[in-house]
Amino acid sequence: MAQMRTVKGVAVAPGLAIGPVHVVHAARDAAPTWSVPEEDVPRELSRLHAAIRETSGAIEQQQKLVAQQLGERDASIFGLHKLMLGDPVALKEVETTIREQRINAEAAVQHMVDRVLSSLAGDGGDRVRGSWSQELIDPWRRVLDALMRTDKIEMEKESEQVVIAAAELTPQVVTFLERSRVLAVVCETGGRYSHGAVLARSFGFPCVVGLPNLLSRLEQGMRVCVDGDAATVGLRPASEDVDRFLARIERRKARQKKLALHAGEPAVTTDGHAFATQVNIESVRDLDAFPFNHCDGVGLLRTEFMYMERPQFPSEEEQYRLYRRVLERMGGRPVTLRTLDIGNDKQLPYFKTPKEANPALGWRGLRISLEWQDLLRVQLRAALRASAHGPLRVLLPMVSSLEEVQEVHRVFNGGTKQLRDQGFEVAADVPVGVMVEVPSAVFAIEQLLLEADFVSVGTNDLVQYLLAVDRDNPRVARLYDPHNPAVFAALAHVARAARAAGKQASVCGEMAGDYATALALLGMGFHSVSVVPTMLPEIKYAVRETSFVEAKEIARAACSQSTAEGVRGVLAAARERLHQKQLSDRNGDDAFAESDVATDDIRREGR
Repeated sequence: MAQMRTVKGVAVAPGLAIGPVHVVHAARDAAPTWSVPEEDVPRELSRLHAAIRETSGAIEQQQKLVAQQLGERDASIFGLHKLMLGDPVALKEVETTIREQRINAEAAVQHMVDRVLSSLAGDGGDRVRGSWSQELIDPWRRVLDALMRTDKIEMEKESEQVVIAAAELTPQVVTFLERSRVLAVVCETGGRYSHGAVLARSFGFPCVVGLPNLLSRLEQGMRVCVDGDAATVGLRPASEDVDRFLARIERRKARQKKLALHAGEPAVTTDGHAFATQVNIESVRDLDAFPFNHCDGVGLLRTEFMYMERPQFPSEEEQYRLYRRVLERMGGRPVTLRTLDIGNDKQLPYFKTPKEANPALGWRGLRISLEWQDLLRVQLRAALRASAHGPLRVLLPMVSSLEEVQEVHRVFNGGTKQLRDQGFEVAADVPVGVMVEVPSAVFAIEQLLLEADFVSVGTNDLVQYLLAVDRDNPRVARLYDPHNPAVFAALAHVARAARAAGKQASVCGEMAGDYATALALLGMGFHSVSVVPTMLPEIKYAVRETSFVEAKEIARAACSQSTAEGVRGVLAAARERLHQKQLSDRNGDDAFAESDVATDDIRREGR
């Protein structure tokens, strides 16, 4: 029997999954390519012809409409487009590619489009490539769009769970299907701390990237084994491979079940130091995905996703109802609502921001809210009204100066007075905090704490800005390292300043999801962490098995390192110490590891 082929990549999100793969496209002009079994070639040809008919019909309708409104001359371009789709030479080229190379229709069309662009550029230079060639290939691009669109529509009609595969890890890929349909995500490229990676971890999808030429080795429906711990993808597993993998999944489920038994208990160190463990959520639906009594509240409610799910800006009343539902669902636990954080890769379909050369450094977050203050006023009014239904805190994203916080306070105070004058009930105290994501906020933290009621460190962006590394750029993703000593120095500085000011400080970025890093943050003096719900049980268990003295020693050792490798070594030693302690105290009952060679390797390497 053929042996399973294993491809090694880069771990993005932990977990194990086995199931059929479905290849999706990451962006226009980046059609996915996968192998097609010989018996499925007629199906691909049928898909191609259906997409051509659909596109041709749409072009004909456009031609009629333009002819009626502007005249036949202006509509003539659509006639040319129909001729292009009817070109027997082009059609034969695409069909031959499907038959001979046995690849999917999308890839075959993309090959033909690329060839046409290349040949025309050679004949006429950039001028031809930029104008006439675009007109010639536009109808075939529409065919490509139709193929991809119908693929998504067909997939949405199915109920089978699948492993999503793509060329690049993006938020669009992670959200291609309802989360209940997705077993795991695997991609050829992508950063471990990119926005797509953050979403994969938030949704609890095992995820592996850095898998060169992966798509060319796949067929739609091929069974694969995804190991998000060891960063491997197994192709075409044999029956014995499946049995072993399913046994590992069962062991992992048993471990998670065991951790969940005590996940409702508070995170208090062995010497009595309390450490709040909160959750990051993106929508009201997230509240039904985990037992809310496992957390100490919502440390980060990303409100922009509520905006992104709608066809227009949500009204004050809509937002009020949503925020009220979250507060009531949390049953008296605090909820930290981050104001609208759009811009860069988080765009609203009904609010177009200008194209920028460096969007990560541009118009985003609080900068948009302060320029379009109607957005801020509506959101703050909705939040203040909801504050009557539970302990609410407001968090400001992308703060870079004290003046920005002071301006928000003016809007905030004006909204509070206006609501009370109108007869609305508003909580007596709604704390307003700032996110520490920009280096200037780190260096001005003492001044910011004079105005802010609390601080929350968003390490995802802070690492990006401290190291000048775009976390969504695969070419420099390896340089994005949260274990860089400069990152730990910045964290320790923020914790010291907050402690001196008597204000609470939290970390809500991805770093906090690792239990060894969470122990270091506890030792630095942070009051809490906010993580994806799946990380809660392990972090709380680690805190309960550690003394505050030990946590402070982990923090001291990590902050004294001069290299990222040194920091990783300190955290790996903390994991090993906790592992050995469990083996000693619990007679071999280790809650921190599966009885699995791959997991042992990961622990030793400190991944």
